[in-house]
Amino acid sequence: MLWKMFITFFKIGAFTFGGGYAMIPIIQEEVVEKKKWIEDGEFMDAIALAQASPGPVAVNTSVYCGYKLKGVTGAIVCTLGTVLPSFLIILLIAMFFFQFRNNTVIDQVFMGIRPAVVALILSAVYKMWKKSKFGYAKLAVVLGTILIIVLFDVSPIWLVIAGGLGSFLINKYKII
Repeated sequence: MLWKMFITFFKIGAFTFGGGYAMIPIIQEEVVEKKKWIEDGEFMDAIALAQASPGPVAVNTSVYCGYKLKGVTGAIVCTLGTVLPSFLIILLIAMFFFQFRNNTVIDQVFMGIRPAVVALILSAVYKMWKKSKFGYAKLAVVLGTILIIVLFDVSPIWLVIAGGLGSFLINKYKII
C-alpha cells in the first residue's frame, strides 16, 4: 500500500504544472474517484485544512491523505511522492538553465503552459464549488472575500482566520 501511495503522489507531482492548486483536481481524481481512498466530503475538508495550514496546499493535502491511510509513515511517503518530482525537475533545470535562458522555443513552451495551469486551477474551483452546496449566504461570503482581497488588498491569511473564527462562532452559538 505504501508503494502505491508513493507512486500515486509521485505521478501527481511529476505531471502537474502550476503548483498546488493545479494539483487539486488531479489529487481528487486519483485519491477520491479512482482509488477511493477517501470520501468526497472528507477530501473537501482536507483541502480546507490544507489551505488553512502553513505550506503548499498540495503538500498539505498529501500529508493529510497519507496520514489518513497509513499514519505518520503514510504522511511521509505521500509527501515524498509529491515533492520529489519537483525537486528533481528543478535540480535539472538549475543545472542547464543558463544554457537555455534566452531560448525563444523554451519561452514559447512556458507561455503555452500558463493557460493550461489557469484551466487546471479553474477546474479545481469548479469541482469544489459543485460539491460544497453553496447557498446564497455562502455565495455572498465568497464574493465579499474576493472583493476585500482585490479592492482593499487584505491578506488572504486574515480572511482565512476570520472565516474559521466566524464559522466557529456561528456553529457554536447557532447565530444563523
